[in-house]
Amino acid sequence: MDRASPTVPYSVEPLTEAESIERAEAFFDTMDARRSVRDFSDRPVPRALVERAIATASTAPSGAHMQPWTFVAVSDAETKGRIREAAEAEERESYGGRMSDEWLEALAPLGTDWRKPFLETAPWLVVLFAQRWGRRPDGAKRKHYYVQESCGIAAGLFIAALHHVGLATLTHTPSPMRFLGEILERPDGEAPFILFPVGYPAEGARVPDLKRKPMSEVAVWR
Repeated sequence: MDRASPTVPYSVEPLTEAESIERAEAFFDTMDARRSVRDFSDRPVPRALVERAIATASTAPSGAHMQPWTFVAVSDAETKGRIREAAEAEERESYGGRMSDEWLEALAPLGTDWRKPFLETAPWLVVLFAQRWGRRPDGAKRKHYYVQESCGIAAGLFIAALHHVGLATLTHTPSPMRFLGEILERPDGEAPFILFPVGYPAEGARVPDLKRKPMSEVAVWR
């Protein structure tokens, strides 16, 4: 098949089966300790760590290699305050009537409500925007493919990268999230996908004692 783009050899570090299994177990143990955190320390987080996490997220596969994402990293206190105010306004509406009883029942074990102080306490807020379309060099619109799927994979890698270096985060999705595009002055072709508070967990932070589904409930072998 003819290729329009140049190629390079693909190589990976050769491992024995035992080495592969050892790495698999170690990575699982690391990620199994991950939790969504809502209590953050105000301890500063070096920009370099956030940059590397975004760079790691951007290694994600994407439809036609369009890489349809923009990560907007916010450390400015005033901007974080505006985001918190707008997010809590939407969340107040959601908890006060938008959410169904079933949805509220599902959230009850987590003990959440409309208050989101972590949006100001966390040193960084990183908003992942999905690029519904882009621009060609001549300025014409260019359709992006599998945008939701691509951004979902990038989000997962971002979370893993943060946890790998000892940082905590939370996938915050106030609905609707249009205010994020307005506050952060994003173009029309971008839609907010997930808001990530990023920081170190607060001293004494606690998380729900939730159990993950066993392998028998998440995998089918045929």
